[in-house]
Amino acid sequence: MNIVFAGTPDFAVPVLRALAEDNQYRILAVYTQPDRRAGRGQRLQASAAKQVASELGLTVQQPFKLDDHAVSELQALQPDVIVVVAYGLILPKAVLELSPYGCVNVHASLLPRWRGAAPVARAIEAGDSTTGVTIMQMDEGLDTGPILDQSSLPIGDTDTSQTLHDRLAELGAERMLDTLERLAAGNITAHPQDETLASYARKLKKQEAMLNWAEPASRLDRKIRAFNPRPVAHTRFRQRGLRVWEARPREWDHASPSAVPGEVVAIDRDGIHVLSGNGVLSLRQLQLEGGKPISAEAFINGHALAPGERLG
Repeated sequence: MNIVFAGTPDFAVPVLRALAEDNQYRILAVYTQPDRRAGRGQRLQASAAKQVASELGLTVQQPFKLDDHAVSELQALQPDVIVVVAYGLILPKAVLELSPYGCVNVHASLLPRWRGAAPVARAIEAGDSTTGVTIMQMDEGLDTGPILDQSSLPIGDTDTSQTLHDRLAELGAERMLDTLERLAAGNITAHPQDETLASYARKLKKQEAMLNWAEPASRLDRKIRAFNPRPVAHTRFRQRGLRVWEARPREWDHASPSAVPGEVVAIDRDGIHVLSGNGVLSLRQLQLEGGKPISAEAFINGHALAPGERLG
């Protein structure tokens, strides 16, 4: 099977590697986003997919958009199927209909739940107990195409977006290989999504990551895990920004009646215990503005932190 691969971030890498290592498939070209400026030096940086494609000796194409010229170049490759994993460009109808098996996409949720840009983080933030990957036949809508394959994973109570992302990426590679094999054999049937169950995973924004201490500790915990590794949940400490990388919710019945949400009510080997709207959030890894992530113990020692201090 001759394949054009279209993908950009880390999530696309396991699928690309799996296809490259399987001798049933020939990758004609890898399409990925143009190099972007990143980091403090604003140097041009290749996408994760481009880096791996170059390592594997594959042809790389980086059009800024899929205009008529780009579509003509793609047509000339005559792929049997286009495999798409978080590519980042809208595929026009001419591309969707270009190959015999169309465009087959890996999405990091159990569609139709969490269509859109941030399905992994939104699943954790919402408190979902299960997520998974969907292999979908793409159409002109946003993650609305018929489903070819689905496989689920549990969401653990310590999962972050990063840990869950990594597990889903590997599962996506496994399910893509199986789906392509069944497509080629003609023994797979696509079924439409149930529109009544659809939900949208909007893109993460930095302003969302500010912790509101009036919320329950369980919700704050989910937000911290959902926004790790980006944009990272944060609060204020002595007029400076404070990122919270790791925390755990706890029930707490020892706080003074006069304590208010955001107040440090205790400090011990389990962390810095901050009162919330319901329960206590135990902070375990923190990063003060301008510094590096450190343990709660190191933070306490470095800043003479004591009960009664207020965050936020």
